[in-house]
Amino acid sequence: MLHADRFPSPGGASRNAVIVVCVVALHVAGLWALQSGLLRRAAQIIVPAELLSNFIAPPAPEAAPQPPPPAPRPKAQAPRPAPMPVAMPDPAPAAPDAPIGVVTEQPPAPPMDAPVVAAAPAPPVVSAPPTPPTPPPKIELPSSDAAYLNNPKPAYPAISRRMGEQGKVLLRVLIGSDGLPQKVEINQSSGFDRLDRQAQEAVMRWRFVPGKRNGVAEAMWNLVPVNFVLE
Repeated sequence: MLHADRFPSPGGASRNAVIVVCVVALHVAGLWALQSGLLRRAAQIIVPAELLSNFIAPPAPEAAPQPPPPAPRPKAQAPRPAPMPVAMPDPAPAAPDAPIGVVTEQPPAPPMDAPVVAAAPAPPVVSAPPTPPTPPPKIELPSSDAAYLNNPKPAYPAISRRMGEQGKVLLRVLIGSDGLPQKVEINQSSGFDRLDRQAQEAVMRWRFVPGKRNGVAEAMWNLVPVNFVLE
């Protein structure tokens, strides 16, 4: 016995065809969705990189605006006095007998200048009289020629007489303020030692008039000549 459900009916065949078409459409839609999703992901990966690079690029620096130069301050001027009110002539008098006043316009007052004060003349410079030069000190040299000193002549050595020795000895003598010789030196020799020593010994026993500076006695050096001459 044959059952009716073993053999498909025409309505069942169309239903299966619809199912197959739907499955194929779902596969196609899945493939299309898969491909579009990958493309969209790639676009999402690429596009943010471009946006990030554009965002990181620093903006060009803008030049700071230069401040305008300060306006020059107006110079302060002395205020001018306001002009006096001037009566204006009336071109048409109200009455024929009314007098017409003619007044000329007063010119503005000139600006007031600061009074000029004349400087007082400087007093003449009076130069001080020149200081007179200090006169040189008055010096009086020591002396041994005074008669009251009683200075004996040096004795002539006997051996020098026999040998014919003679000459001039020039002695340099330091004479103190008391007139006594303090030191005797030979400034120029006679050429003979005996005559030089005899002259030194004799002068050391002499007395002198002390030298003076401006009238005050002080120690001074002096040259004393001693001659040895055979007669």
